[in-house]
This record gives sequence, structure tokens and C-alpha cells, in this order.
Amino acid sequence: MAEVRMTNVKKNYGSVEVIPDLSLTIPDGSFSVLVGPSGCGKSTLLRMIAGLEEVTDGSIHIDGEDVTNAKPSDRGIAMVFQSYALYPHMTVRQNIGFGLKLAKTPKDEIDRRVDEAADILQLGPLLDRKPRQLSGGQRQRVAIGRSIVRKPKVFLFDEPLSNLDAALRTQMRVELAELHAKLGATMVYVTHDQVEAMTMADQIVIMKAGIIQQVGRPMDLYNAPENPFVAGFIGSPKMNLIEGSIASARKSKLVGVRPEHIDVSPDAGEWEGTLRYAEHLGSDTVAYIDSEVAGSVTVRLQGEVAINRGDKVFMTPRAGNIHLFRENGAVERA
Repeated sequence: MAEVRMTNVKKNYGSVEVIPDLSLTIPDGSFSVLVGPSGCGKSTLLRMIAGLEEVTDGSIHIDGEDVTNAKPSDRGIAMVFQSYALYPHMTVRQNIGFGLKLAKTPKDEIDRRVDEAADILQLGPLLDRKPRQLSGGQRQRVAIGRSIVRKPKVFLFDEPLSNLDAALRTQMRVELAELHAKLGATMVYVTHDQVEAMTMADQIVIMKAGIIQQVGRPMDLYNAPENPFVAGFIGSPKMNLIEGSIASARKSKLVGVRPEHIDVSPDAGEWEGTLRYAEHLGSDTVAYIDSEVAGSVTVRLQGEVAINRGDKVFMTPRAGNIHLFRENGAVERA
């Protein structure tokens, strides 16, 4: 386990500034997720930690040691990529232990570490299979096993679940969270999927255009976003950000209300609207409502709600769950 500390890190590609000036600490033993839209610099930052990208300026320390200019192999890290990159002609056992074999680790030690990793990842019955005989989730576990046997100080994950279908992604999120609990290791995970960030992380780092927007625990970011970008990025469906007279009446630039914090009635409420479309999900009903005063509003209702296109409805935001984004950058709850 190890703390990762980045101080005034900058990254330029020629005249193009990708990361202008970034300082961040990844606590020892944390599961920290770097999240943001495509092109925000999260993968570049991860690759700089790994030593796969040079740092234009600033410094990176791992476990108290300055590794800014160190080779990847000297940083005590292991990286899991979106692509499994398994050797098709090798068995699972051989794939997991291949890096140790290259390092001339004694065979008995390789076998011990491979068996240990296979036990953690529930790969024991699959050790003699070839990659083509495995599912996508199993292949990803093999790739993770290849990292575990190296006993790194820090695990780095670059969108490792992107190639999996929805069901496998959900399963692997649970397995990765359990893996972190078992190993107690420092993990840095990159994704563009805020659901992955919310469900796995104990620290989320939200980025936009190479700049950190907010760092904190998942529910802290959900309950107290520091700006409209974070408010709109965290949460599914995303927070409603309302301008116009509703914001002006509260002396704000924007009023933010999450879909699950709006009550709907057919009879009376604060904002009148007409249902444009409803998604009936069984456990929830997501309603898209057009309102003359509030604009397009998304509402998440618990359970199955009998609501049809064209129905007139009234919406009321719940007190204590209204986010006021002031012109001066201040954020308040009302």
C-alpha cells in the first residue's frame, strides 16, 4: 500500500495544454476514481502516474519516493488496461505468471503467487484453460490476476470494464470492490461512467479539461456539489439545472434539483407541466416533463406510476434539496 501524491503536475503536447496545473493526493489504501467526460485528461493523468507519459512539469511521489522520472518498472505499480492483452497460446496459469517468469522469479514462488491470486479471483478451476475458453469477465479477472502477483504498491485501472456487457459490468464492479477490501491496496481507477465511480470509490476526483472540479466521497459529491458541472455529472438521471425566472426569484444563476427530489401531483404544485415521455422501469418511473416556467424537467418517481404522454402534472421540489448556484460561485441548499 502507498500514498500517491501529485504536486503542480502539468502535461503539454507541444503547444496543446492537456493538464494545466494539478495537485492531488491519493490516500494510502484508498479506492480513488478519476471520472469525467472524454478528453478531460483522466487517462493522461493515470499514464503519468504509471510512467507511460512524461510529466511536463511538477512531481509525482509514490510511497514517499519521487518517481517523476523513474521507469514504469521502478515505480511499484501494476496497470490493468481496457484491453485484456492476454497471450492466446498460454493457459490462464501461464498468463498470470508470465511477468514473474520474465523477472526470473523461482518457479515455486511463481506457482505460490499464481495460486494465491487465483484463489482471490476465483480462477482456480480455470487455470488450465486458454483465453478463448473464457468469458469477458473471466478474461478481465485474469488480467487483474497478472497484476496481483506482482504485489505492487499501487494498482492502476484504465477503464477496465468498457468492453463488458451491462450485466458483467455490474458483476465486475462488485468483484473489484470486494478485491479492494481483501487486498487493502491503493487503487486508482479511470472511468467516464459516474455509476462506476459512485458504486466503487471511497474518493472520487471529477475532472474537466484537465482541471479538478471536486474531490470527495461519493455521497458528499452527490449531496454537496461545488459547481454546476459536478451537479450535472454525478447522479443518474442527472440533476435538473434550471435558469430563468425560477433562478432569478431565488437570486441565483442556476437552481439545481435532482429528479428524485421532485414530487409530482395531478392536482397542484409549484411548477405546472405536461408529460412528454415516461420510462417505466418497474422499480422506478422516470418522467420527462415540459414546463413553461421550469423548461425541460426530469423526475424520478418510486415504483410504477400510471402516467401517460400528454398528462398535465404539477411538480414541487422538496425543501432542503434545492441547490442554489450563485453568480459569485457560492452554492447553498434551500
